[in-house]
Amino acid sequence: MFEKILIANRGEIALRIQRACREMGIKTVVVHSEADREAKYVKLADESVCIGPAPSAKSYLNVPALIAAAEVTDAQAIHPGYGFLSENADFAERVEQSGFVFIGPRPDTIRLMGDKVSAKNAMIEAGVPCVPGSDGALPDDPVEITKIAKKIGFPVIIKAAGGGGGRGMRVVHTEGALISSVQMTRTEAGAAFGNPTVYMEKFLEHPRHIEIQVLADEYGNAIYLGERDCSMQRRHQKVIEEAPAPGITDKQRQKIGEACAEACRRIGYRGAGTFEFLFENGEFYFIEMNTRVQVEHPVTEMITGVDIVQEQIRIAAGEKLRYKQKDIVISGHAMECRINAEDPFTFVPSPGKIESYHPAGGPGIRIDSHIYQGYVVPPHYDSMVGKLIAYGDTREQAIARMRVALSEMAISGIKTNIPLHQELFMDAAFQRGGTSIHYLENRLSQQKKGSA
Repeated sequence: MFEKILIANRGEIALRIQRACREMGIKTVVVHSEADREAKYVKLADESVCIGPAPSAKSYLNVPALIAAAEVTDAQAIHPGYGFLSENADFAERVEQSGFVFIGPRPDTIRLMGDKVSAKNAMIEAGVPCVPGSDGALPDDPVEITKIAKKIGFPVIIKAAGGGGGRGMRVVHTEGALISSVQMTRTEAGAAFGNPTVYMEKFLEHPRHIEIQVLADEYGNAIYLGERDCSMQRRHQKVIEEAPAPGITDKQRQKIGEACAEACRRIGYRGAGTFEFLFENGEFYFIEMNTRVQVEHPVTEMITGVDIVQEQIRIAAGEKLRYKQKDIVISGHAMECRINAEDPFTFVPSPGKIESYHPAGGPGIRIDSHIYQGYVVPPHYDSMVGKLIAYGDTREQAIARMRVALSEMAISGIKTNIPLHQELFMDAAFQRGGTSIHYLENRLSQQKKGSA
């Protein structure tokens, strides 16, 4: 097992990894920008290294600085968390070339699954169901593009092969808008991702977002830890996640879970990962794989009892998976609210000093957050400041506990989206379960029209 791990991230995930390491008796090195110098997890670390000024490009995305920090502190491995460089194959390669262990998949696996076209082809070969679409990248010939769209059937969605985070996508409802939409998406993709390649898929009208959590080791062992429903989204960004997904049967879970585990074995996957699907009319359609730990991993931990971050570390250290599929038993229900420093209805970021902070508590409540009274939320990074998780024996109990927790949690000095969460947990459609990925956007749009 490792003696010392460098955590190449910030905020709540840096603290989460640090806690896992401390529990395992592993020393931690926390890197930080000048803006994060006063963070408590920095002070809790065995060692800390300032790697640059506030902007991410000069700190958390500064590969030479991260490698140098690992070298001067004698760390043996680097955990990238999520975001930043966590799915950057070049970074993973650089880590390994520098003599450290990258806590995640091999660089070639990250590359394979990071390109949406190659990822889809790999999943088709592995028997994972995919959305009907173009066989790889779209050609340059407008006539051929039109033929592909007609074969799939409108509406279609044009996607950037190197895209992510909801960017590089355009829905096309008519043939007349097709070619210009392809050209615009190519231009945007080239500017945003350095890769103008685009592909086409059938656009599903009312899908849910269901994802499967997997763990796999380097010896060909792979398991799935059930599914999560992440359909409550705004601008392709998740707001609420839950596990297990409402309405998914044991038979459906087993079939898609086994397909994902088999895909891991086929591509030689190593570590924790998540297969993301659109789910409509009882069918799963693969959209992408996240080759890292997910923001929403706590809900899976709550219903399975598996510490996903610790398993990541064990796998990276060369250990065999400690679990077999028969060991994974799903018990109860868990919900997660992403708590963001932003106006709850205009979504304008709200950085600043937290004047007072009262975290929620009670049975089944977990908070993953790095904030504290007096903490200054910097304006330079993602607005998420924590995650509120509620567990119950049933979905109804988890919802009831989350309502209580949201009413208790108090943060002043900045605005947060807690009022939005409170509204959503009183929403009749959400309480029934099974809302589509468009539900929240439509709800917010109707509210805006009503107040106009």
